[in-house]
Amino acid sequence: MQSTFRYPDGSEYTGEWNSDGERHGFGQFSFSDQAKYRGQFEHGLFSGLGCITYPDGSKYDGELSQGRYNGLGVFIRCDGMKYEGQLQNGLICGLGLLTFADGSHGLPRNEGYFENNKLVRHEKCPDIIRKAIICAEKAKNQQPPQENRST
Repeated sequence: MQSTFRYPDGSEYTGEWNSDGERHGFGQFSFSDQAKYRGQFEHGLFSGLGCITYPDGSKYDGELSQGRYNGLGVFIRCDGMKYEGQLQNGLICGLGLLTFADGSHGLPRNEGYFENNKLVRHEKCPDIIRKAIICAEKAKNQQPPQENRST
């Protein structure tokens, strides 16, 4: 079932719900601070592929689980700094590449294994970066399911 619900704080959800009244399936959530999420929900939380934009212009496109960045994705900060790679429990954690706003990657190149948002080991990881970019594109290109229509 798909419908819209406006919460007392001004946030709003439009999308699919499960029989328990939880956001579940594809939907769009607009926060009262103007942040927006578009993507998959599971039992009320962001889960699966999704896109988040923040009021300051920062954005994330990729995989989420339990309401947090989790899996592969691309995060672009409002100042233009970009991370492409693995994330875990809402943090940059795993293999990835950091690109500064000027397009450089730093010297030495900020590519490798990250823990708690910090590069801890330099390592080439082009396959993970490519997969993160593909995942982000899939998240951006998702379409809501079509309503079943009788012809």
